[in-house]
Amino acid sequence: MITSAQNPLLKEIKRLQRRREGGRFVAEGEDLIAAADAAGWRPVHRLRAGVDVEPALLDGISALGSGTRVLAVYEQRWAEAPRGPLALYLHGVGDPGNVGTILRSALAFGAGSVVLGPGCADPYGGKAVRASMGAVFSVPVVRAELEECPVPRVALVARRGDLLQGPEEPAGTLVVGAERAGLPVELLERCTTVTHIDIATESLNAAMAATVALYEWTRGVHAVACSPTTDSLSADGRA
Repeated sequence: MITSAQNPLLKEIKRLQRRREGGRFVAEGEDLIAAADAAGWRPVHRLRAGVDVEPALLDGISALGSGTRVLAVYEQRWAEAPRGPLALYLHGVGDPGNVGTILRSALAFGAGSVVLGPGCADPYGGKAVRASMGAVFSVPVVRAELEECPVPRVALVARRGDLLQGPEEPAGTLVVGAERAGLPVELLERCTTVTHIDIATESLNAAMAATVALYEWTRGVHAVACSPTTDSLSADGRA
């Protein structure tokens, strides 16, 4: 068990909490570590309070306000190319909380990958990893150009273009920009179509817009998957 704050591993992890080095990142908390285990990620290091390290020392290197009972270090994983049939392309989404939440939504709605364009926050930063609620271990992330993404490429722009409606087959790329800056004109010109979400206010933040768009784009498939079949109903119509 580690009993000294001068332990080299503790110092290494503390540095990683401030900045990613050597392609590694830190995940904290039992739920995140369980998600990594379930997804088949093997940690480079794993520290458990009271087992591998004194609890007070683990609290000392934790990025959480309340400390943590378990912490692990992992190697980053980047997909070589965007994966479909449905991908999500982000442009200028610089808030790590938004990036993490988008990863969570991508997992929930079955996106094949999240593609990070220019100006996006690091998905392996602490805030993004926590906001993903473990989705970062299951959704492929990739840095790529829009032209590498599946077609059609459907841009989301507040109050412009057609009303977003999901196709019969949820394939292609949804293109989402930052809340205030949106998507640049040159990027829109490379998209197949421009669409908007029907809302009462001016805009949604990137995470909310991506989540609603993913729901709309895939709801037909999920509705079919969740609807009861005739075989599953009793004679009086109950499941």
